[in-house]
Amino acid sequence: MDREPGLNSALVQEFVGNAHGDLNRVQELLQQEPALVNACWDWGGGDWETGLGAAAHMGRRDIAEFLLANGARLDIFAAAMMGQLDVVQAMLAAYPAMKDVPGPHGIPLIAHAEAGGEGATAVVAFLQSH
Repeated sequence: MDREPGLNSALVQEFVGNAHGDLNRVQELLQQEPALVNACWDWGGGDWETGLGAAAHMGRRDIAEFLLANGARLDIFAAAMMGQLDVVQAMLAAYPAMKDVPGPHGIPLIAHAEAGGEGATAVVAFLQSH
């Protein structure tokens, strides 16, 4: 199977970095290179992060929704931030240890839910009770 060359690493770093808070730049970069939607950046020591992961721990629902609408792969951290209690419950029912698996930068799952603010209070309450 033939594979295309990898993405430009500087472009991946810029995309993930901007996904922490700059929706306009994320939109521009994704229009320029659609494959960035699931690209990962290693900040060092195996601290891998996607644009969705960046948006999730920063509580940037707008960026997360944009990325998901454009093909990003939903994970438990983004689901927690977005207040998707049913998704978080289903994932933890299948894999209970996920509750204690850190996200990007070692940020815990509950911190992602807390970053979601009012829209994620049910997820925060669920995680606190388990």
